[in-house]
Amino acid sequence: MTCYEQAKQTLLDTPKTWLVTGVAGFIGSNLLETLLQLNQKVVGLDNFATGHQHNLDEVERLVTTDQWRNFSFIEGDIREPDTCKEVVKGVDYVLHQAALGSVPRSINDPATTNATNISGFLNMLVAARDEGVASFTYAASSSTYGDHPALPKVEENIGNPLSPYAVTKYVNELYADVFARTYGFKSIGLRYFNVFGKRQDPDGAYAAVIPKWTASAIKNEEIFINGDGETSRDFCFIENTVQMNILAATAPEDAKNEVYNVAVGDRTTLNTLFGAIKTALNENGVPVELEPTYRDFRAGDVRHSQADISKSVKRLGYAPEYRILEGIQKAMPWYIGFIGR
Repeated sequence: MTCYEQAKQTLLDTPKTWLVTGVAGFIGSNLLETLLQLNQKVVGLDNFATGHQHNLDEVERLVTTDQWRNFSFIEGDIREPDTCKEVVKGVDYVLHQAALGSVPRSINDPATTNATNISGFLNMLVAARDEGVASFTYAASSSTYGDHPALPKVEENIGNPLSPYAVTKYVNELYADVFARTYGFKSIGLRYFNVFGKRQDPDGAYAAVIPKWTASAIKNEEIFINGDGETSRDFCFIENTVQMNILAATAPEDAKNEVYNVAVGDRTTLNTLFGAIKTALNENGVPVELEPTYRDFRAGDVRHSQADISKSVKRLGYAPEYRILEGIQKAMPWYIGFIGR
């Protein structure tokens, strides 16, 4: 039995109460789905800035009626301290996913990104500390590595931030460490590397590359690649990310006050990714013949990104189940169904 299987069995035997912030978002709704299927009680918080009601509706369809009754939703904003105090009451574990993501968004509007990702994060830390929750796990980011040239990325070695978004996620880590040393309130930060999967929004100016390209391919719209297509990323399927959140939330004390990479330890170029999406669509009955259009590199983007996941494996028992091609194949029916409706 893997560490993840053991963690899930323990939760089934002794259910807990969880708070998932950003619960109507891509990652948050996937966490909600898994937790409810494990018969956990879940409090969800979202202000629908980037989350969607249809994500919650989909989760409701995928779980049993009894499991859905274990979910209570609060519409609110982490920038409001009183809201944060309200949602942590009686909670055992916090999974803090609420944030304004996207490097380009942060460049266009650094003030709102700062207010949400730093002030909002601090509000949640204070509320969770005061409530005395058993564990606090938060979404960190691979953007924290900035301009550090070494590959693969090791948690202890970071460079200079390349965007306001990266600054906010680094400040989260600094606050988390200060709270551990000052107040004895330990948390775990998960540095996400290009997470993808079902319920990731393909629409909008700041859509992630996999859903955006998939939607464009299905609609036979032009697909743009920033740069020469040899920019590479460590793409991580959503189910690997859910695994890491549960392992982190249930981790022993000596594994806390740390940050961990959440990835597969691989590197895929944008050119290879484009080919993989075309192949997966063709194999799912959606013929695609178009070729990409290349344009200038995007401001604030890191050229290459690949994670060293050895710390996550050793300290948390992480064992990613899906690599990039497997994840795309599994996610593709959802994208086709969502975009085609």
